[in-house]
Amino acid sequence: MKHLKNIALASVLCAGTCLNAEGQTVPPAIPSDPEIEANIQNWLKKMTIEEKIGQMCEITIDVVTDFEASQKDGFTLDKAKLDTVIGKYKVGSLLNVPLSIAQPKEKWAEAIRQIQELSMKEIGIPCIYGVDQIHGTTYTLDGTLFPQGVNMGATFNRDLVKREAEISAYETKAGCIPWTYAPVVDLGRDPRWSRMWENYGEDCYVNAEMGKASVIGFQGEDPNHIGKYNVAACMKHYMGYGVPVSGKDRTPSSISRSDMREKHFAPYLAAVRQGALSVMVNSGVDNGMPFHANREFLTQWLKEDLNWDGLVVTDWADINNLCTRDHIAATKKEAIKIAINAGIDMSMVPYEVSFCDYLKELVQEGEVPMSRIDDAVARVLRLKYRLGLFDKPYWSTGDYPEFGSKEFADVALQAAEESEVLLKNEGGILPLAKGTKILLAGPNANSMRCLNGGWSYSWQGHRADECAQAYNTIYEALCNKFGKENILYEPGVTYAPYKNDNWWEENTPEIDKPVAAAQNADVIIACIGENSYCETPGNLTDLNLSMNQQNLMKALAATGKPVILILNEGRPRLIKDIEPLAKAVVNVMLPGNYGGDALANLLAGDANFSGKMPYTYPKHINALATYDYKPCENIGQMGGNYNYDSVMDIQWPFGFGLSYTTYKYSNLKVDKVQFTADDELTFTVDVTNTGSVAGKESVLLYSKDLVASSTPDNIRLRNFEKVSLNPGETKTVTMKLKGSDLAFVNYYGKWTLEKGDFKVKCGDQWIDLQCTQTKVWDTPNR
Repeated sequence: MKHLKNIALASVLCAGTCLNAEGQTVPPAIPSDPEIEANIQNWLKKMTIEEKIGQMCEITIDVVTDFEASQKDGFTLDKAKLDTVIGKYKVGSLLNVPLSIAQPKEKWAEAIRQIQELSMKEIGIPCIYGVDQIHGTTYTLDGTLFPQGVNMGATFNRDLVKREAEISAYETKAGCIPWTYAPVVDLGRDPRWSRMWENYGEDCYVNAEMGKASVIGFQGEDPNHIGKYNVAACMKHYMGYGVPVSGKDRTPSSISRSDMREKHFAPYLAAVRQGALSVMVNSGVDNGMPFHANREFLTQWLKEDLNWDGLVVTDWADINNLCTRDHIAATKKEAIKIAINAGIDMSMVPYEVSFCDYLKELVQEGEVPMSRIDDAVARVLRLKYRLGLFDKPYWSTGDYPEFGSKEFADVALQAAEESEVLLKNEGGILPLAKGTKILLAGPNANSMRCLNGGWSYSWQGHRADECAQAYNTIYEALCNKFGKENILYEPGVTYAPYKNDNWWEENTPEIDKPVAAAQNADVIIACIGENSYCETPGNLTDLNLSMNQQNLMKALAATGKPVILILNEGRPRLIKDIEPLAKAVVNVMLPGNYGGDALANLLAGDANFSGKMPYTYPKHINALATYDYKPCENIGQMGGNYNYDSVMDIQWPFGFGLSYTTYKYSNLKVDKVQFTADDELTFTVDVTNTGSVAGKESVLLYSKDLVASSTPDNIRLRNFEKVSLNPGETKTVTMKLKGSDLAFVNYYGKWTLEKGDFKVKCGDQWIDLQCTQTKVWDTPNR
């Protein structure tokens, strides 16, 4: 019972003043609103146990859908089932996309109004509806789809990420949806992982900065009062999700506490301090402990150490998984006890209401303290008050006239242009002159599904071509740009029709057709990569590009015509054997509905490349790496009987990207070369456009700790800015760092900045720094 008393005490402590694990007072991450807190206390006093537990339950919309009526009239709710879920079990949240496909905003609004009317009538508390709108308005028809997260990371443009979130919030709100399960700030550090494309890349600083920008865009500046055009953000997936040992989704990780604290926790820490209102938990297991059962991470790190009063929601069925998959509980009831006591506030059940019955029994049996229930319910109610749902549980779609506007489309196009990365351009073959005869080949050349990836209109993204007919594939965009008469389209390799998540299957190749057509072309554009997939169905056992696509590339190169390779993929597929055959390589990744238009603009020179790699592109099947590797991973051969070496042999590095112009860096300076943890360092560097066309340059600032008590990373990104430069123009870029930004988490889990030498790099410029005083933080966070 001592453990349960500690849980109760933590709940009381975090209601206002909060103490961390060291017993120190922590200021609230989000300043509380006295009126909201008073309302919450009034509700807690008068709610029944059934009403409280219902608020902690989240059910998928399928449970209350009338599928027979929906076949005739479109998405229709089953009123009897809805009455059971809300009227009897007092369920406080619904989620997911009806009928497994994006709905018109009017359908969303109609359904949510019915749900809210019943909830207010039966409980007096509004329901909260959540949807995975992870790259724009992905589940609302005719809304604006942006590039996926990995592309937005490649822009290195915080303002674009913020604007994307603002537009997504506006269009999500148009359908009466107040809560989005975004942004995704997992670290994409293993290209085998099927969800690598959902986040902003491999670096924790990039994910933290883009996560903060996204939170501001979604929620606005006041997390206590979410505005008419804003929604609540839900950071996911908390945390360490992107590095499973096997590379497969939802399989165990083995992360050191130092790496967890310093890298994987960093984006969530930044977002919570920015006012993020909710987080969704990692479905996996780390070092034998499922995240949904980890009180240290859920309660201590997140709620107590940060004095954060937001909501923790599970991922899909993950409390049940503690029993059925992870075997740390013998029954579902025991799994509920473990998860709720660990710090889960809302369970995405998602199909059954037995959660409510079991949790009620656990409270009555004293296995879950009432203080833990009250804390969880307070967090649910607080989110609903902050969203203004008690005053306005639904609204009119007519209040959002800019939905799907050209202004929004222009931002999505800009994001796509700034995200596509030029990796090779031998002999300046790009840009292509107007009138060039182009042979377009490859399975990704004429597919909206491939441009968007998963979470696009449907979970697996397989219905994008049906839903996105108003937008241009690469083929259609090139026809518009260069003239249809100049485009010869012979794919040679095509994907098989969708059936049971068979995203990897390809039809019998017809490579002879594009080979024959090549004689009538000046240049060949080969669009290869991956079909859309999402989550576990996207698991693979071989990172190499398919043999059909490799053979296509080799046959096209054998024609003697220059080949431009377009990589359209959610993760880097190995291409070391065919990359030398291409005169130019462009990595478009998953650029969304405007990705084809963006590529056409870039290939024609009507826009300039400015994207940089958000991850390290591997070259060999068993040589996966990230840019912040340890020194011993790239070292020359030692002498002696037991010599060894290690070579970092990659295809393209993190932060790499070419342009149609060139940039020169000079005069890297810092206002103080000696510093302590409490100092702020101001760096300036001159960047000059030395080419003949205008461009945008992402200026990346790195640090290198030369000696540390824990082996330091090779190098770390510490800041970035994006600047626009006309030909011949020079701009002085200013970036600031705190001395504490150069700290690391030591072997014992303590943030540490040690006396010694550092180097800072920007472009090809280096500067030396010296820390004059060691500091070890007593608190868990700097």
